[in-house]
Amino acid sequence: MSQESKPPKSTIGVIAEPSNFLRQIIDHDLASGAYQQRTDRNGQAIPSIITRFPPEPNGYLHIGHAKSICLNFGLANDYKQQAGGARCNMRLDDTNPVKEDVEYADSILDAVQWLGFDWGTHLYHASDYFDQLYAFAQALIENGKAYVDSQSADEIHANRGNFGQVGKNSPHRERTPAENLTLFRGMQDGRYQDGEHVLRLKIDMAHPNIVMRDPVVYRIRHTEHHRTGSKWCIYPLYDFTHCISDALENVSHSICTLEFENNRPLYDWIISALQELGIFKTPVPHQYEFARLNLTYTITSKRKLLQLVEEKRVDGWDDPRMPTIVGIRRRGYTPESIRLFCERIGVSKADSWIDMSTLDQALRDDLESKAPRATAVLKPLKLVIQNFDVLACEPCSAPCHPQHPEWGNREFQFTRDLWIEADDFMQDPVKGFFRLFPPVGDQPGGRVRLRHGFVIECTGYELDANGHVTQVNATYFPDSKSGTPGSNNYKVKGNIHWISAAEAIPTEVRLYDHLFNDPHPDSGDKHFLEAINLNSKQTITAYLEPCMKEAKAGERFQFERHGYFIADQLDSASGKPVFNRTVGLKDSWK
Repeated sequence: MSQESKPPKSTIGVIAEPSNFLRQIIDHDLASGAYQQRTDRNGQAIPSIITRFPPEPNGYLHIGHAKSICLNFGLANDYKQQAGGARCNMRLDDTNPVKEDVEYADSILDAVQWLGFDWGTHLYHASDYFDQLYAFAQALIENGKAYVDSQSADEIHANRGNFGQVGKNSPHRERTPAENLTLFRGMQDGRYQDGEHVLRLKIDMAHPNIVMRDPVVYRIRHTEHHRTGSKWCIYPLYDFTHCISDALENVSHSICTLEFENNRPLYDWIISALQELGIFKTPVPHQYEFARLNLTYTITSKRKLLQLVEEKRVDGWDDPRMPTIVGIRRRGYTPESIRLFCERIGVSKADSWIDMSTLDQALRDDLESKAPRATAVLKPLKLVIQNFDVLACEPCSAPCHPQHPEWGNREFQFTRDLWIEADDFMQDPVKGFFRLFPPVGDQPGGRVRLRHGFVIECTGYELDANGHVTQVNATYFPDSKSGTPGSNNYKVKGNIHWISAAEAIPTEVRLYDHLFNDPHPDSGDKHFLEAINLNSKQTITAYLEPCMKEAKAGERFQFERHGYFIADQLDSASGKPVFNRTVGLKDSWK
């Protein structure tokens, strides 16, 4: 089993008391005085605490990134009022022009802002430092700490060894600094083809940590960069760029996920080597790792998410079933609910699973008090009130929100022909079914209250040629209208939703569910594609109450009984909204 597919040991839901080990570290560092009155390389005062969020612009951010965003920007906000202050830098680690794109870069910045965070003037790019990185590489070469290797990529890989076998020194390892410098400058001048040479750090080919076995830090790429154009034909690798960028930005606490723990000795070696050359001074950034987010029924591998998109197993990066931030945003999750979720799960160094229900409950808790209510019938069945005049109508109303009377009421009509949910009628009712069913012998039919309307009693039903129920018949009690004197005289156990057929708005509604059936789709020996839930998206035509015709793209509602829905941001048009189900009113996967 690969490291990528190995599942964490435990499965947890809401963590009641999130770990605060990072705050303890920062508190200790502040108390020690090491981070007080800090200055940059030009002698200018800088905040005592600086964190950063440094994604690579080679894909769309996902829910795992949201945890890191909330952590890094959240810590900066927490310590902003402390002596010395704090901030979080936003940085795009754009070192690989082959895989990066302006589209990804723009989406990353948009996602961070949507989550509610602001970097002010502190937006940086690794490409901002290409000149300095090139100069630092030459300084390492001149001091015998780096060399140009002319082996092929396959030879370098084979000679690195493995966990049970030490690596072999490159035949080019003992080139003189002058030879290496000439070759390295020739790489940048475009004299060589891609893969003909690389620059490696001279560390230790027998090191027990394979990362430290003379890692490659520069490679030739005759590819234009989306920010620097054709200026460079060599590009630094992430591991070289990342730690130096932190140091150049005076980051105090480099916070990252556990998969970078093995890389920390390399980062420390690079910064220490540059300190020896007088380039950086104490204090330098220190890396701290935390457990990445492992969310059930979800994958967060960029490569596998890209595969889902390219193979058209989903409708793009912003498919509401995708764990990307653009996807969950289109699904209807709020930035407040994502921040609440991250606060609840806390920060730990121990890998564990977070159940999807924790994320869903954070959304319910956020929307409960701020989502207007509406009525929707998702599985329509015709209900005919036989003793109501076919030309008549009776005005009814319901609050826009039960907790906000100041929001006013929704107005609608009670008419002879209505739509109800098909689940509210049974030909042969089971025990405990308190909704509509036909009379049997001397026993009357089921009696219910039409929510915000009248009490009715079922008198029969009609079938089509295939034996399917096509219509339910009932009579109503004129003195039972909700809110009128005497209506309380009717005691019924069932209370169902309805919409007048005359004014119902037929609307496209998309019912989304988990993209995968398996809570751990990417672990064990199975292939993640085998766990895809073929019923994760259903598109239906539902009936909505008349006021919903004017719903605007991006507006969220609670469809009473069914859950929380959002008017799709892309496909909704004026007077013709399209709704996505964000989450049900309760967890249906328990």
